[in-house]
Amino acid sequence: MRNPMRIILLALCVGGLALSPLLVSSAQRRLRNFKATGRGVAPGDYERTITVGGRVRSYLQHVPPSPNRGKPMPVVIVLHGGGGHAEAIAETSGFTAKADEERFVVIYPNGSGRQRNRLLTWNSGNCCGYAHENNVDDVSFIRALIGQVRTELTVDGRRIFVTGFSNGGMMSYRLACELSDQIAAVAPVAGALNFEKCDPVRPVSLVAFHGTADEHVLYEGGEPKRRVDRNPRTDRSVAEAIRYWVRRDQCAEGVEQERRGGVIIEDYAGCRDGTGVRLYTFEGQGHAWPGGEPWAGWADKPATAVSATDAMWEFFSRHPKR
Repeated sequence: MRNPMRIILLALCVGGLALSPLLVSSAQRRLRNFKATGRGVAPGDYERTITVGGRVRSYLQHVPPSPNRGKPMPVVIVLHGGGGHAEAIAETSGFTAKADEERFVVIYPNGSGRQRNRLLTWNSGNCCGYAHENNVDDVSFIRALIGQVRTELTVDGRRIFVTGFSNGGMMSYRLACELSDQIAAVAPVAGALNFEKCDPVRPVSLVAFHGTADEHVLYEGGEPKRRVDRNPRTDRSVAEAIRYWVRRDQCAEGVEQERRGGVIIEDYAGCRDGTGVRLYTFEGQGHAWPGGEPWAGWADKPATAVSATDAMWEFFSRHPKR
């Protein structure tokens, strides 16, 4: 019999994203229109599966209504936080509405765990939970997912983007390192570049979002102040991640800085192959998706001055792969 206290601790995991029962039930109620029907080609919402490395993996797929006839569509892959699942990050980020507005396909993959589609994590390097402990090959999963989507839908291969929150943000950094042949840009939210073997074969654009008061994934790096999961870790700082990608993308020296209330935006231009690097720093914000919904009843309140979903789509739309 499983230890009930361990299950409670996993549910409260702050190394990534954990969800309250109230939010889970809310997400289920609002997203119950996802159906395991057909190949997901027509506009609508679909539950999809794919077998990778002997594991049956799952994801939610939203195809926008009235797609441009015959015109290849961009794809945005949105990764949940540690302890979360696909339905919850769809709720938190609001990306389905954005996909309908801008006519792109949005994919919400599920990580792995001991329970089916609950308390799931990503193997992002030094974190988190089940996926990290069992060395789950999440890179191969996302590669296979992209291949399946490209086979079934009319997809613009130059406009495949990845974002993620917390542990999902860490995973988006890792995918930029290991799937640079597929991905045009990534947008980590409250994540950290903790993957040691980062050696992308092609330039990848990056836009990051992080709060200075985040105690789960510290802006300045280090050990989290709020965590109860059993695997200790030390996160790299936001500044280290930005410096790495500015150097890797061979951006020009200097940075343009803009302030919008409590939000500082740093822009690095003149990068290789039309790529770009941008950082949104939210003064005083904790562990949250800016402009989105709180990921749990007790979670930090998201900032409202800038919507991360709107800002990253604007960045994505200007940075296709060349």
